[in-house]
Amino acid sequence: MWIYDYQQWPNFTWDAETLISRLADLRYRQGRLLGRMEGLGFELKREASLKTLTNDVVTSSAIEGERLDAQEVRSSIARRLCIAVAGLVPASHHVEGVVEMMLDATQGFSGSLTRERLFRWHAALFPAGRSGMHRMTVGSWRSRDAGPMQVVSGPIGRENVHFEAPDAGRLNAEMAAFLAWFNQKNRLDPVLKAGIAHLWFATIHPFEDGNGRIARAIGDMALARADGIPDRFYSLSSQIEAERKEYYNQLEMQQRSAPEITGWLAWFLDCLGRAISRAEQTLGNVLFKAQLWDKINQNPVNERQRSVINRMLEDDFKGHIHTSKYARLAKCSNDTALRDIQDLKARGIFVQNPGRGRTTSYRLPEPIALSPDL
Repeated sequence: MWIYDYQQWPNFTWDAETLISRLADLRYRQGRLLGRMEGLGFELKREASLKTLTNDVVTSSAIEGERLDAQEVRSSIARRLCIAVAGLVPASHHVEGVVEMMLDATQGFSGSLTRERLFRWHAALFPAGRSGMHRMTVGSWRSRDAGPMQVVSGPIGRENVHFEAPDAGRLNAEMAAFLAWFNQKNRLDPVLKAGIAHLWFATIHPFEDGNGRIARAIGDMALARADGIPDRFYSLSSQIEAERKEYYNQLEMQQRSAPEITGWLAWFLDCLGRAISRAEQTLGNVLFKAQLWDKINQNPVNERQRSVINRMLEDDFKGHIHTSKYARLAKCSNDTALRDIQDLKARGIFVQNPGRGRTTSYRLPEPIALSPDL
C-alpha cells in the first residue's frame, strides 16, 4: 500500500511531543540568523540573499540531476531583483524560467497558491514543452494518456519501483484538497506546514515532470511565510542536495507507510536545522568579503586586481592563484600579472602558499588575518 491508499489519507498525524523540542530550537535559530542578517545593512543583506537564492535554484535542479550554470542563475536573479553586481552574463530561456518560478514563490509568498499559479510555474520550467527528448503536457495536470507515474531506478527490464503516484483521474480532487489546506490560515506552525506541503505535493505528483522542484518551491514559499520576509538567507535545497540519498530514502519510507508522518517531519526539521547552520558560513563569507573590500578601498587596487579578487571570492573558484592563472583571468601578460601579484602580496591582500618557482601560488587571507594596515 502507498500512503494515499490508507483510509485516513490525507489526514496526517504526528507525535507533537517528539517534534516540539526540535521545532523550538529551530525557530530560535531561525530568529537568531534573521536578526544577524538584519544588522548587516541593506547592500550586504541583498548580497547574502542573492547568494542564497542562487544556491537554492542551482541545487534544487541538481537534486534532479540537472546542472544549471551558476553564473547564469545569479545574473538572472540579480536582474530581476534590480541588484547591481559585476559580471552579469546572459541566461538561457530555461534558466530564466526556473528563476521566475523560484522568485514568484519566495517574493510573492503572501499570495494564494492556486492551480493557475502552479500551471505557470510548470510552463516556466519547461518553456520548450519537452522533458529531455520527450514532448510532454505543460501547464496542466498529467493525463491518463501519459501512463502510470512511477519513480524508478535500475536498468530497463529490471526496474526498481520506489513509488507510484495516484491515478491521473484523482488529480483534480487531490490537488483541490491540497490547495485548500495550503491556503487556509490555521494555527499550524508554518515550518511544519512546509514539511507537510513538501511531502503531500511530492506524493500527489500531479505533473509529468518537475514535481520535485515545484515541491521544493512550495516548501520555500511556506518557509518565507514562516520568516515573514521575501529575502532568503538559508537554502533548504542546498542541504537536501548534500543529503540527496537520505532525502529519497525518507520520502520512499514515508510514501510506503501510513499518514502518520512523525519520522518524515523529524528528518525535515533536522535537515532544515543543518541548512541554517550552513547559512552561518554564508554570513561569514559575506562579512569577510565586505571587510576585505573595506580595507582594500582605503588604498584602491587597479581594475585587473579588482577583477581577479572578485573572481577569487566567488563560491565556484577552485584552487589558488598563480601567475599564468592571474594573466588568463585578467587578460594581461605574465609580466603584468607578476607585478600585480607582488603588489597584492606586499599589501597583505595575497598570502603566498608554501612552494617556490613554477609552483608558487597565492590565496586570500583568512578572516582573522585581516590587519588594519592592508
